[in-house]
Formats: sequence, C-alpha cells, structure tokens
Amino acid sequence: MKKEAKHLYQKAIDSLTLSIELFNRPNECGRTHGVLIFLDHSFEMLLKAAIIHKDGKIREKRAKETIGFSSCIRKCFSDSQVRFLTEEEVLTLQTINGFRDAAQHYTLELSEQLFYFQAQAGLTLFRDITARVFNIDLKTELPVRVLPLSTTPPIEMEALFSQEIDEVRKLIQPKSRKRLEALEKLRALAIMENSIQGIETQPSDAELKLIAGKLKKGSNWNQIFPGTSTLSLTSNGYGPSLDLRITKTEEGIPFTPVPEGTPGAAIVAIKRVNELDYYNLGRDQLAKKLGLTGPKTSAAIKCFNIKDDPECFKHLRVGNVPFDRYSQKAIIKIKEGLKNKSIEEIWNER
Repeated sequence: MKKEAKHLYQKAIDSLTLSIELFNRPNECGRTHGVLIFLDHSFEMLLKAAIIHKDGKIREKRAKETIGFSSCIRKCFSDSQVRFLTEEEVLTLQTINGFRDAAQHYTLELSEQLFYFQAQAGLTLFRDITARVFNIDLKTELPVRVLPLSTTPPIEMEALFSQEIDEVRKLIQPKSRKRLEALEKLRALAIMENSIQGIETQPSDAELKLIAGKLKKGSNWNQIFPGTSTLSLTSNGYGPSLDLRITKTEEGIPFTPVPEGTPGAAIVAIKRVNELDYYNLGRDQLAKKLGLTGPKTSAAIKCFNIKDDPECFKHLRVGNVPFDRYSQKAIIKIKEGLKNKSIEEIWNER
C-alpha cells in the first residue's frame, strides 16, 4: 500500500474504532452525533485511501484542498480507473453522510433501532470495501467481539419503519405539543428517502411539516416514503447490510439519471459519464488491444469468464439494438489469465 494511502487508511480505522466505541457505550451523552461524525469521517478517509491505492487523485488540478465526501463517492462509483462501489453502496454512504450533516449542523433524532441499522450497515460496508480494495480482513484491525449486550433486539425493516411512523403519529396528535419531536424523527426518514430518490439536499422544515400533515390525514408510510419501502435487510454473519434495488419497473424505486452538476442531485442520480464510455470496447476492439484474432478473443472471453464479471462486461441496448461491450479491465483480466494459460491451449480446448 502506498505511504499516503496507508496513512489515510489508518485514520479511517481510528475513526471507525471510535464510532464503534461510542455506539457500544451505555452513556447517551453525545452518542448519536459522535457515532455519525466519526463513521462519516472514517468513510471519507477510507475512500481517499482507496482512490490513491488505485492510482487516482484526491486533489483537483491547482486545488489547495482535497476533494470532499460527495466527490470521493462519485469518483469511486463512476471513474473507470478507480470504480469499485455499487449503487446500493453509494446509497448507504449518502445516507450516512446525510445523517452526519443533520447531526453536525442542526439536530437529529434517531430511534435506537434505526440507529443500529445504519451503524451496522456502515460497519458491514466498511468491511466489504476493505476486503475488496485492499485485500484486508477487517477482523485483523479490530478486537473480536460477538454482539453488544442489549435490552432491545433488532427488528425487520418493514416493522422498523412502521414502528417509527406509529411513534410520529402519536407525537402529532392534537394537544400533544410534541410537534418538534415529530419533525426530528421525520427528518431521519426523509434523509434516507432523499438519498434513495437522488436528492442530496437536507429536507426543509416545510417539507417535514407537509409529510407530518399527510400522516395526520392517514396516508400510509410506504406511500410517503416509496423509496424507503424498497429497502430490505440481508444478514451475512456480520449483521445487516443495506440491500436496495434501483429499477425502472414496478419491482423497485424508479431511477431517473440526470446530468452531473444538477443542483441537489445525489451521486446515484447522476448518469455514469456514459455506459459506453466505461464499457468502451467491442469484441473486435478488444481483440486488437490484445493482439489476438476475433475468434481467439472470443475463446479467451469464455475461458476466463469475462462475461460473468460486471466490471469487465455489460450487455447494452441502444434503441432496439443490443451490444456486447467490454471495459478496459477486461484487457487486464485476459492478459493476467494468459500468463497461466496460453491462447493456443485455450484455442485447442474450445
């Protein structure tokens, strides 16, 4: 690992450790804000370390300061040289960053269940990135623990949000005089919804009051938060992780790509510079880069399972015309494979 990347990676581990320590302590003083601030900082350091590790840049030309959190996510999601984040992981990061913004610049009220969900999803994602980019098992960086002792077990996602909304409904009842507390609870849910809908700005008080009014009239929570209703929890032995499907069908949340620079648009709402820019090679172009014939390139593609790797291959459709497209990473993967198995051997085995 490069010296600068290693330095940033260690800062990421330090902040992650502090966020875990704050989350697990019984004292509530500054607990929520502290966890979110340190967790957010740990990811910014981790993403910058990853960018440098992948020979990317964290400073714009002639800039005095390094790029910010959103720019780090965008680079790790759409820069072909660096790219390692999925859309679901981007949404997890945007939600954490949105919560941190609210906690640091104003106030944020999170239930213990929602707080746990976000913190554990963050820890799971940190572990995944560490393994994927640096080939490091996070267990070697942190003390081994099972689960913190707790009086409240985690619940399913749908039950969690139903519970949150029920609590808000109680707070906005006539004469309750707890409207401020209700808006604070709605702020957290609205931040999650905005991240999923591709809105990077914080929800305004007017928007929160509008949501409260809809709930008071009896609207269902999944109608008010359609994006949030597509979330589910998956368990893989390290706790829950955020599993979100972005689709244009009725099975998930509609996703509308917009040009980069659109005010208030979050990273996942920005169309990748162009899928054809990332997957910029046809089969024959790939063959030329490899110095092989077209048929032998097809044989190598099959041998090394290139079409099974979404980083290397994607089947695109322009209008009604389908295309098989390959990325620059496909060149690297095939060349690596050919070090162990010659093209002649592959050709003879076809």
